[in-house]
Amino acid sequence: MIKAIIFDLDGVLVDATDWHYEALNDALGLFGFEITREEHMGFYNGLPTAEKLKVLSEKKRLPLELHEIIKRMKRKYTDEKVAQLCRPSHEKQIMLTQLKTKGYKLACCSNAQKYSVVNMLRYAGIMDFFDLVIGNDEGFAAKPAPDIYLAAFKQLEISPKEAIIVEDAPHGIQAAKSSGAKVIPVKGYHEVDLSLFTKSRII
Repeated sequence: MIKAIIFDLDGVLVDATDWHYEALNDALGLFGFEITREEHMGFYNGLPTAEKLKVLSEKKRLPLELHEIIKRMKRKYTDEKVAQLCRPSHEKQIMLTQLKTKGYKLACCSNAQKYSVVNMLRYAGIMDFFDLVIGNDEGFAAKPAPDIYLAAFKQLEISPKEAIIVEDAPHGIQAAKSSGAKVIPVKGYHEVDLSLFTKSRII
């Protein structure tokens, strides 16, 4: 019996995939580096910023001493984009309202920092729907490791078989599958609405 629905954030609940990509490239561009669109979609999408920078240092010789300033600037640019572009979605609000009405526990687990996750959920007008929010700065291994989802199961007091996870990026889908939960993979934000659950006969 399913007791909880767990969502990724970027590209699932909030259409923020491009915001993160553009904000990081704006920060990298200050120092003459960039991630191409092909690189982003093929590998980097869904990874924490720290992991992206680590790979960039290995592959493109990004100096390690630039990591902290790039992370700070990326966060600044992301916050600006969220304030400018993140708006409530009636489709998401209807979906979450119906899930809560049916008694499901709701969680959001993201490779973004918890501050950023909460900030986006608030701007999207859906923060109050969630029983649990976990970010990548709470001591758990980042996706594609399943740790963040295993932690959610524990905190929600459910078993993996009692959860459904909605994910879009390859790293997130891998993490969700490794957790032992049922996974609903989506191609992006626009696929995530009430029909996702009526088709699966969850509602």
